[in-house]
Amino acid sequence: MSERTLRGLLTPGHTKFGLAVFGLSALLVFLVAGCSDSPPDNNAAGTPSASNPSAPGSTAPIPTASTPTLKPLPTPSTPWPTPKVKGEPASDAPLAQRIRFAISKQAQIAAGKAATTTVNCPGIDSAEEPGTHNLTCTVTYAGKSYPGKLTIDAKQYSASYKFTSDSVAVVKAKVVDAVQRTVAGAAKVTCTMDDVAVVKHTSEGISCDVTTTANAVHAYKAQVSGNGQILVTKA
Repeated sequence: MSERTLRGLLTPGHTKFGLAVFGLSALLVFLVAGCSDSPPDNNAAGTPSASNPSAPGSTAPIPTASTPTLKPLPTPSTPWPTPKVKGEPASDAPLAQRIRFAISKQAQIAAGKAATTTVNCPGIDSAEEPGTHNLTCTVTYAGKSYPGKLTIDAKQYSASYKFTSDSVAVVKAKVVDAVQRTVAGAAKVTCTMDDVAVVKHTSEGISCDVTTTANAVHAYKAQVSGNGQILVTKA
């Protein structure tokens, strides 16, 4: 019985009847949908919403990053202070002691800060003997050493000396201060050096980067002379 029923549904007459019923059902669904009181949903047909900023063709503005405003560094109102070097020997102290102190004092003034400084010149203790004495010295400032030449011209009751070196010690704070004084509108100064550095007068100088208040970075060079003067130029 079930087998005949299956064959009967597949006959042409019943197939047409089934299609007609389906078409009627579809018409009823259409009429019911057309009589609905609810507003049509535009997104139901796949139409993108204009209020959706992620939809294709959206004209929503893209936020941009704002440039930070930097504050300028305060301009130094007074010159870099001269270090106060203590321990000066008496005027009648041995010549070697007075010369060592004079070299040490000049090294600290050039560096820009008072710090432990030693001067080692082998043979200087015999410099009071009349004649010309040419010595090789080592100056150590705050743990940083550099060589120099010392010439002593000694007479019976007087003596003169000359110390020369192609190197000099300098503290970082003094270099940064010199750059800050030179570059107008500096918001930040960064110099490539240790807190204390030994540099040569003939070198290209110390590299420093200056960030301006407009957030632009420029390169500068700080050249240090033998007496501690600093010349800042744009690299």
